[in-house]
Amino acid sequence: MNYRHAFHAGNFADLHKHAILLAMLSALQEKSPALAVIDTHAGAGGYDLAGEMARRSGEAQAGIFRLKGATDAPAVFQPLLDAVTQMNGGKDGDLYPGSPRLMARALGSADRYAGCELRDDDADLLCKTLAPHANARALQADGFDTAVKDAGKGGRAFVVIDPPFERPDDYDRIVATTRAVLSRAPDAALAIWLPIKDLETFDAFLRGMETVTNDLLVAELRLRPLTDPMKMNGCAMVMIGAPASVDPAAAQAGDWLAARLGEPGGRSRVWRA
Repeated sequence: MNYRHAFHAGNFADLHKHAILLAMLSALQEKSPALAVIDTHAGAGGYDLAGEMARRSGEAQAGIFRLKGATDAPAVFQPLLDAVTQMNGGKDGDLYPGSPRLMARALGSADRYAGCELRDDDADLLCKTLAPHANARALQADGFDTAVKDAGKGGRAFVVIDPPFERPDDYDRIVATTRAVLSRAPDAALAIWLPIKDLETFDAFLRGMETVTNDLLVAELRLRPLTDPMKMNGCAMVMIGAPASVDPAAAQAGDWLAARLGEPGGRSRVWRA
């Protein structure tokens, strides 16, 4: 499976991830005078859903376009929908914001954002995406290393981890990075996105994370039963340091997506481990 952001922009997993990310960012801002957001795998920051990669996958049609046409979407999606409308100049267009653009536009005056991207083409686009935002910067750097190096250097760290999962050690690096970040900045908050293809891979990751912290908020979304491990059957957000208000927001997002976009046997659940 190709996990490059442009292929999957605006799909069900993006809706789940971005609604929860914005809810967590807002909740952290209420509790912290200044946040230092580190986005380890930022991508280009924004996507044209009429472009070749998005059209090839077709996933946005069953994602953001379904959400925009819904009359019963819960309030947790409104910040995302507002950002989509703003990016399209108030019109019903095909542009979709990635997490860098979403978070950069939501920063407070004392907050700052650093987006890391290794690909040359996406790093160039990320620079352009973040250029209008004075408190945001793009780095062509390894995001895992940057998160560890920068954690604790001014403001409460909020680390967003969303790797492409094309390397066999991505899960192990997430666990190791989380451990190192919390060692340097015990008050750091983290939000980690994961695909769910089979239950054992997901459970093994959670077992690894439980050796690092006992403060896990897990928002799991399955659109279909886990019968085909070659498909992305669902996704999850695994969070550390999430304020209590994130729990109902995550449940609201997952429940609606499972009910409106899922197949029979799909489900959503949110729990603390």
